[in-house]
Amino acid sequence: MRVLVIGAGAIGGYYGARLVRAGGDVAFLVRAGRAEQLRRTGLQVVSPHGDFAVQPKIMLASDLKQAFDVVLVGVKSYSLDDAMVQFAPAVGSGTMILPILNGLKHIDALTVRFGTERVLGGLANVSAGLDADGRVVQLMANQTIVFGEIDGSLSERALALETLLHVPGIDVRASEAIMQDMWEKFVQLSTLAGITCLMRASIGNILAVPNGEQSIFRLFGECCAVATASGFEPRAPFIEFDRKLFTTMDSPLKASMLRDIERGSITESEHILGDMANRARSLGIDTPLLDLACAHLAAYEVGRRRAAG
Repeated sequence: MRVLVIGAGAIGGYYGARLVRAGGDVAFLVRAGRAEQLRRTGLQVVSPHGDFAVQPKIMLASDLKQAFDVVLVGVKSYSLDDAMVQFAPAVGSGTMILPILNGLKHIDALTVRFGTERVLGGLANVSAGLDADGRVVQLMANQTIVFGEIDGSLSERALALETLLHVPGIDVRASEAIMQDMWEKFVQLSTLAGITCLMRASIGNILAVPNGEQSIFRLFGECCAVATASGFEPRAPFIEFDRKLFTTMDSPLKASMLRDIERGSITESEHILGDMANRARSLGIDTPLLDLACAHLAAYEVGRRRAAG
């Protein structure tokens, strides 16, 4: 299968580099500046599993002339509209579009643009970022992709894609309940992003203060209530996993959204926290802590834009 990875940032760069290293037929759709950097330095990955570099096949939007079998979309949500315009020539009648963005809103955008038959559900569990030299830095050992047909079927194409992605450095699973999986990731991320951004602190530091743990689980409860009312009640193993995740003393865990704030960058707050809050309002669910986190991020974005002129 021919794979087109949209972008070569932290997420697309990590998984795409793993596929290239395993001998996959992979190209990266990037902008001119990133293309020049990659031609000069290669695509470098710094990982707990061992550092490596590959020389990627690079394409600009103007280079796309034919359809790919798989389009792996790992851009930030605020770049999705532009990305869809750019990669549209790569989407044919048999193309699978696998988005591994955070949140849920992008599924609607992709299906409206390309049709439900081409879009899979998917999520990535990898903690990574780009450093000042453009290297992909994997911060923790997790490196999972979960994906599946939105209707819950286990299709032949999904099994073929699972085989394609089953390479060293990617833990992959084709799911028969991908929307449930995505909702649980949505709850987890909304809780983590909301509380660490609101407190401007890691989970470990939040747990170290009075009412810290209670605040985490108050927000977690609000997000779980939205998922349940939407028809995706979080399952017991997920609840147990997140309770351990959010009660690990001295944990350095913080959301990538907080790292964005710390370096003065744009955030995905509206796509994640804003979307969760909008769903809560449409369902008549009261989410005061989530609403406060949304207001906090919105105020940050106003300040960031004003500072940028």
